[in-house]
Amino acid sequence: MYHEYYGLTEAPFDITPNPRFLFYSAKHREAYNHLLYGIRERKGFVQLTGEVGAGKTTLCRALLEQLDGHFSTALILNPVMSADQLMKAIALEFGLPVHTLDRLETLAVINQFLLQQASVGRDTVLIIDEAQDLTDDLLEQVRLLSNLETDNRKLLQIVLLGQPELRDRLNQHKLRQLRQRITVRYHLRPLNRFEVEHYIQHRLEVSGARGGPHFTMPALWRVHKYSGGIPRLVNAVCDKALLAGFVNQTDRINWSMIGRAIRELEGNID
Repeated sequence: MYHEYYGLTEAPFDITPNPRFLFYSAKHREAYNHLLYGIRERKGFVQLTGEVGAGKTTLCRALLEQLDGHFSTALILNPVMSADQLMKAIALEFGLPVHTLDRLETLAVINQFLLQQASVGRDTVLIIDEAQDLTDDLLEQVRLLSNLETDNRKLLQIVLLGQPELRDRLNQHKLRQLRQRITVRYHLRPLNRFEVEHYIQHRLEVSGARGGPHFTMPALWRVHKYSGGIPRLVNAVCDKALLAGFVNQTDRINWSMIGRAIRELEGNID
């Protein structure tokens, strides 16, 4: 709605995990490097946690773009399913025909696929998003997948992305076998006020902004205070604020516009 007014080519604060908009703060760069290191060095398990909206899924999308033809990848976005369904979903993500097979047969097909990929020099990566929603039974199934190996290498690299609750889950004594296998871990923390300012500018530039709109310093402070440095919340409040600027026919986004945007997001506008 406001794109043409501000001279933008696309929405700057859309909440979809588009890797083109990924802002590499020091934290996000470090998280990305942990993911890449764990996969390329064949560490078996990699764990990335962070608050809701911290940017984990966007990092995951960027990672998938970085992995070249030497990798076969599967991405599970919603792991709320039974153990049989999870095994089948993983196989289908790898393009394997397992519709009529049971769990053991599906596992055998996955194992054969992994061996075939290794024989031609390809590494295989499984990424599970929202991993905090995995039941103990599903976590055990994932652990068993990590047992697929040859004498000298792991056949499957597994990345678990989840909210902080995932760390708590894995700290349970009954899951110690899985926890001990996770050798690469990173917790993605929120952006600080300085990073929020650069995050906003980065997204505007990617969207084609040339000199405007302009967020005042008090506005930026208020965005950070409301969002706590969580990118998804920054996006939500900035999108509303740009709409307010458009309605008022100004490219100067000030403190009061951010306040109005916050009240709208919180449902406090009559």
